[in-house]
Order: sequence, then C-alpha cells, then structure tokens
Amino acid sequence: MFADFFNLIYPRLCAACNQALLKEEYCICTSCQFKLPKTNFHLDKDNEVAKVFWGRIPVEMAAAYLKFSKKSKVQHLLHELKYKGNKEVGQFIGKLYGFELKEAPLFSGIDFIIPVPLHPKKLKKRGYNQSEWIAKGLSESMNIPLITEILYRNIDSQTQTKKTRYNRWENVGDIFSIKDTELVAGKNILLVDDVITTGATIEACSIPFQKIDCKIFIVALAATTS
Repeated sequence: MFADFFNLIYPRLCAACNQALLKEEYCICTSCQFKLPKTNFHLDKDNEVAKVFWGRIPVEMAAAYLKFSKKSKVQHLLHELKYKGNKEVGQFIGKLYGFELKEAPLFSGIDFIIPVPLHPKKLKKRGYNQSEWIAKGLSESMNIPLITEILYRNIDSQTQTKKTRYNRWENVGDIFSIKDTELVAGKNILLVDDVITTGATIEACSIPFQKIDCKIFIVALAATTS
C-alpha cells in the first residue's frame, strides 16, 4: 500500500516517453519497447556499423541495437542514461539486447565483455560509466563475464560532440591501455559503447587488444544510420 501511495505522488516514468509506468513495467513502457527502432544488425555481418570499421581495424563483428536520430525516443533514452543519472536504462536495454545477441551465431564464442572506459575525472563528475551499465545488462543475459577495470584511459580526451571524423580520430588516437594483458591475451573480446558515429573512440579502444592477438567484437546501444 505504501509503494502504491508513493507511486501516486511520485510516479515512475518511462525513460523514452515520460509517461507513467504501469505497476508491472520497468524503465521503458511496453508501448515504447514495441516501437524501439531496432537495427537487427547482429544478423548481418555486412551491416552499416560493421562497414564503419572496414579498412581500419580487424573486427570479427560489429552491431548496434537501435537506430539513432535526433529528437527521437532513442536520443531521449541516451540523454536519460548519460546526463540524468538514469543508469538503470542502460542495464535494462543492454539486457534486452543481450538476449538477442546470445542467439546470434555471429556473436558466439565471446570470452569477456569490456565497456569503453571514462577518464577518472569524467567518471568522478558523472558518478558512473554509462557504457558499463549497458555492459552489465549484456553480461546478465548473455552469461559472459564482465571486466570493468582492465581497460583504462591514459589521458582525458575532449568531448567528441561537433568534431569532424578526422578530428575525432586525432582526439582519441592512442589514449587507451590494458592493465592485465595476460588475462585477455588471445581471447575474444566484446567492446561496448553507448553510441557509434564515426567509431573513432571504440577503434582506439581496440588497438591495445589487437597488439595481444585478441579478436574484437563491438556493440553499442545505438548508432547513426543512413
């Protein structure tokens, strides 16, 4: 009764449309879940996200769960996740995506899930790493170990917003390192980011793993598509 009264005064809202959630709903209402613009890229080896990395880095498979567009519900979800402290959104959507990836032959054989890290300064300011929360959801539904401390940033790169493709690469060219190479050497690694546009950040993340013969898989919650 107390919970019902509390929800009446402070209703739980859908992270996509801001409408009140029903008692059995969590994070995203059923209607918004049904209407999410899924890419189904995990079923196509030559999808638009995979093509981003062609000729740049060797990638076993790359995909994104949702299509990103401005002023869309997907943008609202990402805003909630990154700037409104609604980190559970990332975990929830990651879990949904993980169930689909678990059944996808192109994403089989993965040993570890590793999120794109934030620099300690940005992590302290935000309080959490949004990519890590997406990775948590993936780990839960795929039943694959999540490693959050092995990959780190050497320096703090400037925000990627409004940068050109070339400048984004210049900005993150060689800023990531691995703490324990023996743990992941030769393994199949799933790198997780929130959004893929040019792919520069996650490309930079993959470089130290390539040096120790890891096979790289990539996913994001969303990606810009044509």
